[in-house]
Amino acid sequence: MPTTTEDIATSDIAYLSHGARALMLRLFTPAGAGPFPLVIDLHPGAWTSSDRSACYPRDEALARAGIAAAAVDFRHAADGYPSSLVDVNYAVRWLKARAPDLRLDPGRVALCGQSSGGHLAMLAAMRPADPRYASVPLAAGAPPVDAAVRCVALLWPVINPLSRYRNALRARASANPPGWVGDLPENHDTYWKTEAAMAEGNPTLALERGEAVATPPAVWIQGRPDPVHDYRDPDSALALNEPERFAARYRKAGGAIEIVRVEQAARSQADTFAPLARFFARHLV
Repeated sequence: MPTTTEDIATSDIAYLSHGARALMLRLFTPAGAGPFPLVIDLHPGAWTSSDRSACYPRDEALARAGIAAAAVDFRHAADGYPSSLVDVNYAVRWLKARAPDLRLDPGRVALCGQSSGGHLAMLAAMRPADPRYASVPLAAGAPPVDAAVRCVALLWPVINPLSRYRNALRARASANPPGWVGDLPENHDTYWKTEAAMAEGNPTLALERGEAVATPPAVWIQGRPDPVHDYRDPDSALALNEPERFAARYRKAGGAIEIVRVEQAARSQADTFAPLARFFARHLV
């Protein structure tokens, strides 16, 4: 049943089942008749942990700004790549197909994600018609919708899983391994299995391989300093850290992307609400 918190409504909805396993989303809907633009939000967790609840503060803030938001659970961890992309692609199409019943505008849909969720958001936005990702059909009689989105927002994304994996391994092998390394390599191994998969499901390398991908308007919100997401890959031909490297490749491919820097110590979710709302207001409202 929907619940109301002041001027927004929330509903927990099962959007897809894999056998007996139901995947849930929480929809945050502004007050009013709509139809509202929609942001589909993907949680962090190094592809191995966390759930949709990590998105709730951000999505509630978006709903208060007049933008509906759906915090989505998806398969991860040992389910492996590309299971998460299959679920995200389906969620985009399912929400578009159900838009009239949910007071949503299927023509104004965006993706958003934090850390590993940012990687998934960008890859899903770049490859909306990938047959592997779109492999689960909607129910018979559903309207003909696709998984393309109007824009995409990234919060310190793991934009290059392969370089992040190698960066963590190098740091672990150093004389004084930093605490941020933790179990990052093991998390990559659990989800990706191989470096070849990390290279294939990789937004940066997809651009550098010259793949024909979608390039919707994007924003990248990045804390500084952040050695987990903002570092230079020594294997890159560009003398740029990963945010600037990706942005350069994205622009070359025809996309528009802005990098917004925030202080790492102040990188709470609340500090990102204003730039996110401004971005979505430009491209969705």
